[in-house]
Amino acid sequence: MAGSTTRNRLTLPQQYLFLQKSKTVAGEGVVGPRRLEWHFHAQPTPLSRTYQVTLVLERDGTPDVRVVDPDLRLLAGQRDLPHIYHDPDRLCLYLPGTGQWDASKRLDLTIIPWTHLWLIYFEEWLASDEWKGGGKHPGEDDPNEGNRALRRSLQRQR
Repeated sequence: MAGSTTRNRLTLPQQYLFLQKSKTVAGEGVVGPRRLEWHFHAQPTPLSRTYQVTLVLERDGTPDVRVVDPDLRLLAGQRDLPHIYHDPDRLCLYLPGTGQWDASKRLDLTIIPWTHLWLIYFEEWLASDEWKGGGKHPGEDDPNEGNRALRRSLQRQR
């Protein structure tokens, strides 16, 4: 229902306030009329390293999440990073066009926890060389191949 998403769309200042007031999402950022930027540290488990992460949301855009430090490519060695968008590297946290995330959903309740979960799967992948986080990867057969938004998102992953 496209109409309900538009009607219930959260503004960038609303998203920013939810991030600021969250008891579980510590970070800092800036918000303007066209862009929200939020910087936070993520330690997905007590035994995990700490990651510096930046989340950017442009007005009428989709969340762009990047691990700033440590360098994921350096951690991966010679292996291709799993489950990311390229140029620049951004985490793939949900499948666009499926309704998993839209502008009516709070970043602090979706994108931030999904980032922590992605990092757990990433750390498991570092040890096992097997991506256990599921999701859709370019080149896989999909019964929804006719979905234009899905095709575009997969094209960007390559």
